[in-house]
Amino acid sequence: MKHVSAYLDWYVHVPKVKYDFRSSGLTSFRYSLKFDDADLSVNYAYGNPEVVKLLAERYGVKPENIFVSSEGASGQNARIIRCIAERSRRKCEAIVEYPTYEPLLRQVQEHFPRVKRLERDEQKAYGVDGDCLRRIVSDKTGLLVLTNPHAPSSAVLSKAELSEVMAVAQEFGFYVLCDEIYAEFSRENIPTVFAVNEEFGITTTSFTKAYGLGGIKLGVALANEKLVKEFYTDTLSTVGNAPNIVQLVAVELLTRGKEALESHMRKWEPAKREMEEWLEQKGYEHFPNRAGVTYWVKLPINDTLKWVNEHAVPKHSLAAVPGAFFLYRKGYETVKSNRVRLGLGNINPEKTSIKKALEALETAVKAYANR
Repeated sequence: MKHVSAYLDWYVHVPKVKYDFRSSGLTSFRYSLKFDDADLSVNYAYGNPEVVKLLAERYGVKPENIFVSSEGASGQNARIIRCIAERSRRKCEAIVEYPTYEPLLRQVQEHFPRVKRLERDEQKAYGVDGDCLRRIVSDKTGLLVLTNPHAPSSAVLSKAELSEVMAVAQEFGFYVLCDEIYAEFSRENIPTVFAVNEEFGITTTSFTKAYGLGGIKLGVALANEKLVKEFYTDTLSTVGNAPNIVQLVAVELLTRGKEALESHMRKWEPAKREMEEWLEQKGYEHFPNRAGVTYWVKLPINDTLKWVNEHAVPKHSLAAVPGAFFLYRKGYETVKSNRVRLGLGNINPEKTSIKKALEALETAVKAYANR
């Protein structure tokens, strides 16, 4: 790739720390797999029919609207962005929300010659303004990329807001790819962009964040039937059939393991309450979280990237995600930011006291401010 992710490169090179606030999803899910007799020589060009049926029921769509793969949501995003870019040379322009999850921006830059940004204004609770979108689109726009809930703020777009966006997409004839992986924390309360507009809306998601299933790399997309067929054809032409074992595991978890998944997610509810109470008590300005285990927080530090790398990690064995990684407008120049994203996924409530982790965070902030 020409446009690699600075954020992911930073993430994987942070040394092991005692207090790790980097994770945006849950971890530590263990499950005893008990397969029935299975033919492990079988591959499915269009997904295991059983898992496709279960996913269609979960999302309230037809089986032909389900694209399932073993690439995870990130892999599906990359594939879908490329496929949409290749559909029409005339549609050579894409729009990516600002701020956003940086790897999404890089994937779009990889395949679209021109990339514009749609501002999600803090003063408007990081919503999406249909009129602002209309002012920047053109007849060359082929794709708009969003996240819902928004990464990094966790703001949730309502059905009305999504309808405004999709009305513009319908008028100008471009697709809207919406990464909805955080919606799995509260799926019944967050509409899919595909449900709002089945012609131009594309939802990508997975169970990674909400249930701690990063290890199975199950990616799910909702799209119109024609696009789903194109995505499967592209998969067959590149990596071949998805491993059936991944989809067998998914079947097991979506049936007999369903309660175990939900129970695992609920373990973090006390930690979330404690985090929210602590942020209020300490007076840290933060964006409220309706779905997930992350908090977009302002610290009394004007450069959180420097604070994390040069102070919090080496001196306090504590890591958070600096806000600078979500604030790129064009290239790779990082900006100073007083924000961090604090995630609870690596703070396993069964092994680590959230109170001790928060005390370590406060110590790291105060020590830096008083240095």
